[in-house]
Amino acid sequence: MDMEEHVAKRYSQGAEQVEPSLCCPVSYPAELLAMLPQEIIDKDYGCGNPSLYVQPGDTVLDLGSGGGKVCYMAAQLVGTGGRVIGVDMNDDMLALSRKYQGEIAAKLGEDRVVFHKGRIQDLALSLDKVEEYLRHQPVSTLDQLNEFLAWQRDMRQNAPMIADNSVDLVISNCVLNLVNEEEKRQLVQEIYRVVKPGGRIAISDIVCDELPPEALKKDPHLWSGCISGAFQEREMITAFAQVGFSAVAFSEWQAAPWQVVEGIEFRSVTLTAVKHPRHQESDRGHAVIYRGPFAVVEDEQGRRFPAGERVAVSTESFRQLGDGAYGDAFIRLTPPRLASPTPFDLPSGSRRPATVTRGGHTALVIGKTSCC
Repeated sequence: MDMEEHVAKRYSQGAEQVEPSLCCPVSYPAELLAMLPQEIIDKDYGCGNPSLYVQPGDTVLDLGSGGGKVCYMAAQLVGTGGRVIGVDMNDDMLALSRKYQGEIAAKLGEDRVVFHKGRIQDLALSLDKVEEYLRHQPVSTLDQLNEFLAWQRDMRQNAPMIADNSVDLVISNCVLNLVNEEEKRQLVQEIYRVVKPGGRIAISDIVCDELPPEALKKDPHLWSGCISGAFQEREMITAFAQVGFSAVAFSEWQAAPWQVVEGIEFRSVTLTAVKHPRHQESDRGHAVIYRGPFAVVEDEQGRRFPAGERVAVSTESFRQLGDGAYGDAFIRLTPPRLASPTPFDLPSGSRRPATVTRGGHTALVIGKTSCC
């Protein structure tokens, strides 16, 4: 039995009866739990509360949605016009989440939630549709296999389960660590693919302070228990930054470790990030000043900001640094008259002369003004 099969078996058992060892103690808002059946509450396994990051009107994707608890919490927060999509590969967990779908839709006044069977590292291929295909067209010859593989390619390209750039917020609650190690990069790339430009992620998961040794990684009980498949803390930040996410940060960090195994600390965190649009950068004379307290900071794109220095930034970077994801780290300076757009080709950390922005608008609080 490989790791994925062991995970499926253990979570099927968790759908039948409560298994406390699969989760960390987490406090959820009582008003969001009031609508939920007790069975869903009891058979939920997680390590954080990513629903805190849901906004009205969002299209939310929950990876590894399990019994549906966080999906049904998010459905209350997105409001009318919002939508929640759950993806899970476990039949028993999907049965539990779908069991109450009509009941909760009646309480909400509309059905805002849909559940798909799929692997979170392959969000383009619906396993519901795979099973339907195989029921009608069993594969027993090489030609049939080739037809099946061609069908999969067509589905991924022309009818993906989750389309490119379609989700406002991706959430997950203690599931990424269950994905096979060799597929984790594909998982992060898939998350980036489906998030809209300007969209966000809020991933609650377990991280470790040191990489687990191979003996731990080969232990199926520790792997399915959210231990030995955990990202190392720096590794998790790097994985999401490398695919293109910005403002990647641990917005929540459990001070006390959840478990200590062979001296390695495993704890719950919530990682947040933004998918900023990528396009040709233009220069219209904007600048920012990094407030401090550090002597210099550098972002995921290699942009350096010495404290107190008027650093030249593109119009697009100016907007990004003002969208709230970076907190109030920067003072933003707009010139009194915006220059005609030209390609931004200044080296990282280039100084913008004070005369360029003198007399223009100074935004002392991030996100309170528009740049152009």
